[in-house]
Amino acid sequence: MLEVETSGDLLLMVGKGQLAATPSVETAGSSDAALVETAKNGDREAFGELYRLYAPMVHGVLLARVPYDEVSDLVQDVFLAAFRKLATLRDGASFGPWLAMIARNRAMDFHRRARETDELSEEFAQSNAPGVKAAEVLEALRSLPEAYRETLCLRLVEGMTGPEIAARTGLQPDSVRVNLHRGMKLLREKLGIRK
Repeated sequence: MLEVETSGDLLLMVGKGQLAATPSVETAGSSDAALVETAKNGDREAFGELYRLYAPMVHGVLLARVPYDEVSDLVQDVFLAAFRKLATLRDGASFGPWLAMIARNRAMDFHRRARETDELSEEFAQSNAPGVKAAEVLEALRSLPEAYRETLCLRLVEGMTGPEIAARTGLQPDSVRVNLHRGMKLLREKLGIRK
C-alpha cells in the first residue's frame, strides 16, 4: 500500500511493502491521458494515481540498472522529476514511455555520480548470507544486454505480463515477446539452467 504525504507544494509518495499491482492493459492509454491532464491542472490525487499505476514499472526499470539498495530512493527521484516536468509532456497517452525514459536517465545519472566504495573482506564475501541466490540471479540478469534486462526485470521481479510491459513502456508487444524469450534463454544459460 502507499502512504501519501504532502511536503510544501510537492506530493511525496512512500512505498510500504510491495508496490501496487499493475492494472490491466485496457486501463492504460486514454485513462492515463485523462489522469495526466488532470494532474497538469494541479490535481494531486491524479498524480497519486499515476504513481500507483506506474511505480512497479519504474521500480523494474531501475532494478535492472542500479543496486537494489538504491532503487527505492531513485523511484522517488523519478516521480519527483516527473512531477516537476509534467507540464512539458505534450501527449498524456505517452506518460508511460516518458516516465520510463526519465527512469533510465536517472539510472545513468546514478552511475555517473557513483560514489567510491570500500571492498568487503574475503571472509564476509564468502559467508552464506540470506538472499545470496537472489543476488546472483539479479547480477546475472544485469549482465544481459539492455534490451533483455529491462523486460525480464519487469516480468520476473515486478510480475508484469508482456502486454502490460508493452503498454507501460511504449514498446511494441512483439518486441517485448521476443525480448522476453531471448532474454530468458540467455539468463538460463548464465545460470546454468537447462530447459
